[in-house]
Amino acid sequence: MTLSVIIITKNEADVIERCLRSVAWADEIIVVDGNSSDDTAALARGLGAKVDNAPDWPGFGPQKNRALALATGDWVLSLDADEWVTPELREEIVQAIAAADRLPAYRMPRLSSYCGRTMHHSGWWPDHVTRLFQRGVARFSNDLVHEKLLVDGVTGSLRQPLRHEAIRDLDDALAKMTAYSTAGAAMMQARGKSSSLTSAIVHGLWTFIRTYVLRAGFLDGREGFMLAVSNAEGAYYRYLKLMRLNERRPRTK
Repeated sequence: MTLSVIIITKNEADVIERCLRSVAWADEIIVVDGNSSDDTAALARGLGAKVDNAPDWPGFGPQKNRALALATGDWVLSLDADEWVTPELREEIVQAIAAADRLPAYRMPRLSSYCGRTMHHSGWWPDHVTRLFQRGVARFSNDLVHEKLLVDGVTGSLRQPLRHEAIRDLDDALAKMTAYSTAGAAMMQARGKSSSLTSAIVHGLWTFIRTYVLRAGFLDGREGFMLAVSNAEGAYYRYLKLMRLNERRPRTK
């Protein structure tokens, strides 16, 4: 059984080497680069990846489907550039795809960090993500952000976690909050959703309570509070942007 690793990138020079070295044992590594202005593509090529340049940005789901279309292995492992596979997870993946009773796809827990702290609460753990699957049995949804892997068949579970440096610092947190709230608002508008200032405030407050209180973010120390505020801001601005988008939409007679 052969394994292809697929990764989409955009200015990921700071993290791409760690990701690629963690899967150097795979039979094939495909990187679809979104016209990076840094050394991401060159670093990927230097580490043996096949790099395809995609000058436009259709959103996370469509971009990952582009990478999937280039894979040739029997199995596919989808990673983000800020994720990496530990030796323990590698061994479990190898065993899973070689097993006689293997399933079409596998989810795995993801252990993420926020501003340098590994988060064990706040809704970030165990954060199961389906990333390993037989080629031909799954594809990504066309969502602009927070895409899902749609699997035709049963999905099993691995025990070893995928590591993830989700947020490096506060600048990274603000940049991702801005980008994700914009994309999220566009998706909601396309689905006919509505919003208001009150709705934005309520969703922001509820997101903070859910993250910090109900999901025990307070046990993650000061970073747990910081994450709860970041999540609340993301929800607030997503609904506020949706309100503004709808206000600018031409009225039909």
